[in-house]
Amino acid sequence: MARGKAKDGDGNWKKFIWNSEKKELLGRTGGSWFKILLFYVIFYGCLAGIFIGTIQVMLLTVSEFEPKYQDRVAPPGLTQVPQVQKTEISFTASDPKSYEPYVRNLDNFLRDYSADQQTESIVFEDCGDTPSEYKERGPYNDAQGQKKAPVNESLPPEVMAKYNPNLIPVHCVAKRDEDADKIGTVEYYGMGTYPGFGLQYYPYYGKLLQPKYLQPLVAVQFTNLTYDMEVRVECRAYGQNIIYSDKDRFQGRFDIKFDIKSS
Repeated sequence: MARGKAKDGDGNWKKFIWNSEKKELLGRTGGSWFKILLFYVIFYGCLAGIFIGTIQVMLLTVSEFEPKYQDRVAPPGLTQVPQVQKTEISFTASDPKSYEPYVRNLDNFLRDYSADQQTESIVFEDCGDTPSEYKERGPYNDAQGQKKAPVNESLPPEVMAKYNPNLIPVHCVAKRDEDADKIGTVEYYGMGTYPGFGLQYYPYYGKLLQPKYLQPLVAVQFTNLTYDMEVRVECRAYGQNIIYSDKDRFQGRFDIKFDIKSS
C-alpha cells in the first residue's frame, strides 16, 4: 500500500509540471502564460518609463558645467610636487641616488607640460608672459570658487613688495618660529618672475569645457636650507575667497617637512 501511494504522489508531481491531457505547464496553459508574461512586460515597462522620465526631467534642471548645490564645495586648494608620503622630503645631498625618486617624480609630472605634448589636436590659448585679467571662456560661478580674486590685505611684506593686482600671490615661510632662520632665501619662478598665479589662468570650467586643462604652476626654490635638521615649511596662496582650515591641510595652503642630510 505504501508503495502505491508513493507512486501516486510521484505521478501527481509530474502531472503538475506537465499535464499532457490539458497541455498545461505548472498548472497553466500556453495562453495563460502568455497573458501573464505580457502583463508583467507592460507593467515593468511602464515602471521603467516612469523612472527614466523622472531622471530625464531631473537632468533638465542640472547644469553640465557647475553643481546645482554648492554649499559643500571646498575653496581652492594648493599642493606640492613631487607628491610624497607624509609630506616629507628627505635625502642626502652628497648621494644622487637618494633624491633620484624626487627628480623622477618631477619629470613625470612635467611631461604633460613639455613642447612635445602640445600637438595640433590640442588647442591652447596663449596666456602671455605677464599676469593679466581673467579670460572669459564661458559661464562661471563665482560662489563655486572657480573665479579667484587677489587680495592686498594682511599680505606679508615680501609679497607686498612685488604685489600685482592680476596675481594670486604665493608665499612660503617657516611653519614653526624656531625654523625661521633655517629656511634661507626662497626664490619663486612664476609667470613674469612674479611669485604666484596669473588671473588669466582662471576661471576653470571643468573637464567638459577644458578636457586638456593643465593647472598653473609656480616653482619654488629653497637655495640654502639648513642641513642635518628637520625644517617644516608652509606655503600659502592669498585671495579673497581662499580661506584656511586646520581640518584640511591643502585648503589654500600646504606644509612640508625637509630633512636634508649633508652626508
